[in-house]
Amino acid sequence: MEGKAVLVTGANRGIGQALVEEALKRGAKRVYAGTRQPLAHPDERVTPLTLDVTDATQIRAAVERVEYLDVLINNAGIGLYADLSDRAALQQHLAVNLFGSYDVTQAFVPLLSRSRGAIVNVLSLASLASLPLDPTYAISKAAAFSLTQALRAALAERGIDVFAALPGPVDTDMAPTFDIPKASPRSVARAILDGVENGDEEIFPDPMSEPLADGWRSGVLKEFERQMAAFVPTASSQ
Repeated sequence: MEGKAVLVTGANRGIGQALVEEALKRGAKRVYAGTRQPLAHPDERVTPLTLDVTDATQIRAAVERVEYLDVLINNAGIGLYADLSDRAALQQHLAVNLFGSYDVTQAFVPLLSRSRGAIVNVLSLASLASLPLDPTYAISKAAAFSLTQALRAALAERGIDVFAALPGPVDTDMAPTFDIPKASPRSVARAILDGVENGDEEIFPDPMSEPLADGWRSGVLKEFERQMAAFVPTASSQ
């Protein structure tokens, strides 16, 4: 993060807020804090952006304000704890957790191409296995994980690295209300940025997710992703 320009969506609370603070702590030159509501921050390196990731006009306005970008962190998300029969909840989850990240990423790819930067999508363990407590959320996060893999393959030739953060329960207002161990947002933010600096394409940033890390990185699914990534179309085949 030293000397870098970083944009964090959903920066007003929870993991997003912790990511802003962690990036500043690591020496970021500029941190763009994307929030739906106005934000004030005492550090002059923080530039607040009014950014609802479902609002195309706000996304365009944010792009106009960001002069240079090294790292985009797609953190904005919602969890509604809706039943699988609730189609409206599924649509809302997809609008924010999938299409929000997609639209913001597409808007900032030109800047990231210039810097040969990085994209970090903050997802969930529910991306890998559906969570019965909130199945429509899990569906949207699984789709966002597939988006992350697709971006990784598509943007590699532009020098853009793409990371997936896959935390378990975190102590935020989106976390399950029942008694279950939850990691602190600060520790998760720290582990996410550690993972980016270490080049870990999948980041397992808390005690519940971390035991999966070695098995995932050496497992058949990761190897299959690498094989599938070889089928990126060339200009002559399009």
